[in-house]
Amino acid sequence: MSEVSTEFRETSAEFKVSAVPLSHVSVEVGHLYMEDLMAGESAVRRTFAAAAPWVLAARVPQAVGCEKKAVRLSTCFLIDDYFSRFSSPAEVIPMVLAAAKKEDLEIDYLARESACASASAGGVSPASLTLGSLVTEPTPGTTGSRPPLTETGWLTNGERSPSTARDEAMTRRSPWQPPRENARRRHSIFVDVELWDEHDGQRTWSCPMLAAVWQLMRLGLLRDQGRAVVTPQDWTEPFPDSWDELPPVVRLNPRASAFAAYTTLSVLSPRFLPVELAVRTILSQFACDATVSAEATGRAARDGMRVPAEVVDRIRYVFAAPGETDPA
Repeated sequence: MSEVSTEFRETSAEFKVSAVPLSHVSVEVGHLYMEDLMAGESAVRRTFAAAAPWVLAARVPQAVGCEKKAVRLSTCFLIDDYFSRFSSPAEVIPMVLAAAKKEDLEIDYLARESACASASAGGVSPASLTLGSLVTEPTPGTTGSRPPLTETGWLTNGERSPSTARDEAMTRRSPWQPPRENARRRHSIFVDVELWDEHDGQRTWSCPMLAAVWQLMRLGLLRDQGRAVVTPQDWTEPFPDSWDELPPVVRLNPRASAFAAYTTLSVLSPRFLPVELAVRTILSQFACDATVSAEATGRAARDGMRVPAEVVDRIRYVFAAPGETDPA
């Protein structure tokens, strides 16, 4: 059974913070670009064939760190309608659901990637909310003279290489120095992530930034003045011809456990590993609202889950390459 109640806690004179229903684990059953969807049902089915065994594995309580006898698990699938628009929901979604059904895989929730970037009516963009909660890692020995990430659009896990431009006297060039990871273990794995770019005053969020927002939405940790940034909506009608007519998150299975969860598991193709490294770099510097974090952690403990203190450690991955041949 899924949780349906919503609590409210007073945290200031201005607003209350809502608590969202939570499952034990949210399982993402693959992610496809529009060109993958253009390849047809057989290509989509190969993705789901690779994901299906891991959904079954996640139902084992010990596999997800749950002390209950049964796990509340929900599945989700993200459609890329932000960077490109392919066909229509009326054509794409039935194909996706048919491919999943042939692999005995039920998709509980379907989300639009643009929901991670676009603001709901009267609200703030989830990506903007996430950006406002990023606290960059201090780099030892630096003065903080570099412009903030809200101006540059770049986030790093360490110290970039200093410029090798000639000094003011133009007499000598500074020696090159390597970048350094802040939390390195002897050797650095330095990551520098572009969060967005802008052209003609129009901001386009990067794939890693939206993927980080997607994880936070699945963890139920984003709030806009205390309100949850997304509420799944049931959909029983034929799918529309326009992506903009589809709600940000659609509940396809009326019996599904809650969309958000204490932990997430994403089953992805290995090609997404660089993106997810960037996601983890972003989320390692995300400062969750203290009230939201405490509420989720307390509920998890009462619900048989011990969640890590760090948000980034609540995320798990399986990188499983789809087969080269069509499933039987």
